[in-house]
Amino acid sequence: MAELIRQQELDVEVDFYGFALQDVDDTQVPVGYPEGREAGGGIVTARAGRLDIESAGHTHTATMTAEVWDGEPPPAEDRGRWEERAEAEIVSSSGELAVWAVTGGPMDAYLHLSDAGGSWRVRVYCEGRSEVRRLAQEGVPEGIEHYLVQFWPATA
Repeated sequence: MAELIRQQELDVEVDFYGFALQDVDDTQVPVGYPEGREAGGGIVTARAGRLDIESAGHTHTATMTAEVWDGEPPPAEDRGRWEERAEAEIVSSSGELAVWAVTGGPMDAYLHLSDAGGSWRVRVYCEGRSEVRRLAQEGVPEGIEHYLVQFWPATA
């Protein structure tokens, strides 16, 4: 049975309906965020060295729980009222991912996957999309949209 290695809670500044998780080693990311971003292509788009994540709200602060597991984690369907779910794979040469806003660039938030690089499977869940879509038209909501992002080694 897989074990949880690390969990981080982050605030994510969403702008223009998106943000990304990108390897901190920019030399290993051929096309940096937001170049090549395809809005409307699903909740997660995997690219070399980055994961593009699409939000339901234009400008707001989302919350994210990031988990690193030693093997494939159990499904989290019972841990939230998930409106979206997606899986992808990312190669991180550094073992750390920076959180990027569309226009704001890299945030001060980092996800530590491991002390060395590797290939990771990732499962992304999201809740609060319907509500943030409505509220972001009236202002800049905080903490309405929530993401659970689970990482585990692709070789597990």
